[in-house]
Amino acid sequence: MEFTNEHITGRIKAQFGDKILFVEEPFELLTITAAADINVELVSFLKNDPELQVIFLTDLCGIHYPENKGEEIGVICHLHSLVHNFRIRLKFFIPEAAPSIRSLVPVFPGANWMERETFDFYGIKFEGHPNLKRVLNVDDMTYHPMLKQYPLEDPTREDKNDTYFGR
Repeated sequence: MEFTNEHITGRIKAQFGDKILFVEEPFELLTITAAADINVELVSFLKNDPELQVIFLTDLCGIHYPENKGEEIGVICHLHSLVHNFRIRLKFFIPEAAPSIRSLVPVFPGANWMERETFDFYGIKFEGHPNLKRVLNVDDMTYHPMLKQYPLEDPTREDKNDTYFGR
C-alpha cells in the first residue's frame, strides 16, 4: 500500500474529526494543525496505529507568533514512520497568557529533553513532565529568550543611516 498524504490525512480526520483544524503540504511535507487538547491522543494514535506505525519523534520545538491573538505560542512536533518512510509535522497552538500543554514523555520518552529545551526558551509548561526545569539557560533567568518581546533595534539610535539598509 502506498502511504500518500491524502491517505494519512483521511485516517487522522476519521479518528479526530473537527479537532483537526488545518492541513497543508509545504514542500510535500504533510503538516497538520490540531487542537492543543488532543496532542497526546493524536501522537499516540500515530504511534500505535498498526497501519501507520509512526514510531519516531524526530523533533519537538516551540514557535512564537505574537500577532496571532489567543494562539501566540506553538508546539511543533516532527514525526517519522521508519516502517513506511514518511514524515509528518504536527502543530498545536496555545495562548501566551497560559502557555501550557500536556507532555508527550509518556508516549515518547525521548521528548524529555526536547520539552525541557522548549520550556527553557519559550516558557511552555508541559503538564505531567517528570523534570521540567531549565536545561540550557541559567536557573535564575527571569525571561524566555526566544519569545519576541523586545524590538529588534534600538529606536533611539542616532548613528545609523537607514538609507544604507534600504529603508
